[in-house]
Amino acid sequence: MPGGSIYVQQDEKFTGSSPQWWYEKFWREDAKNRQRSRAIKAGFGFVAGVALAIRFDLPWSPVFGLLFAGLVAALDWAIVWHNFNATSVWRGRRHGEVITQRKLKRGLSRHGYHILQGRAIRGQASIDHLVIGPGGVWIIDNESWPPDTDIAAYGGRLFFGEKFGSHVAKPLVAAAGAFAELLGKETGIKLTIQPMLAVHCGRLPRGGVVNGEGITLLKPSMAAKLIRRSERVVLTEEQIELLARTAARELARRAAL
Repeated sequence: MPGGSIYVQQDEKFTGSSPQWWYEKFWREDAKNRQRSRAIKAGFGFVAGVALAIRFDLPWSPVFGLLFAGLVAALDWAIVWHNFNATSVWRGRRHGEVITQRKLKRGLSRHGYHILQGRAIRGQASIDHLVIGPGGVWIIDNESWPPDTDIAAYGGRLFFGEKFGSHVAKPLVAAAGAFAELLGKETGIKLTIQPMLAVHCGRLPRGGVVNGEGITLLKPSMAAKLIRRSERVVLTEEQIELLARTAARELARRAAL
């Protein structure tokens, strides 16, 4: 977030008093229940496989049963692991900015976009990613909330569970304004920077995008798609190069602050 990073691991996450610590503890303790549930599902898969083999008069029906049972067990394991892995940033096991940077490069680099990582205006604001390309300029930060937190917008206001989201939106909107002012002053290009927040943990609505209070919250995998979706060409190649060079020169790398 502007002014700092949430990814400096705090000791309290591993002292036994944090939600992250308890989440991992309960996950480990629930392993036997997950295995029991997977065995039951595999059993139903075996029955379904045998029934299908008999229905279509296929030989070796027990073999089909075993194949279906294995597929069901593998699918269940993949779903459970995906859900657990989705909390890795919130648990402090992975860095959200690294994940988003990789997805931005993969989705935007070959389309004429420049992506600068970890930039800051000294003494004012910092962001995780600055994206400059034909469709305009974006700043993107990374955040995570507990996995059961519902993220939504009602009447233009953001909500994280039952809490208002203004304390999240206002610093990012202010950072976008500060970056736009600095780049515009140095290049003479009038521009508006659009702020985004990549959500690594927390429940976004169906579609994976929420707009409210001047920012867009979305899944990291959707950031590049949403940026490319802008069909209107706002910046020329010359302007993009000028803005990218200016940003690289005028904006300090956050790690150096």
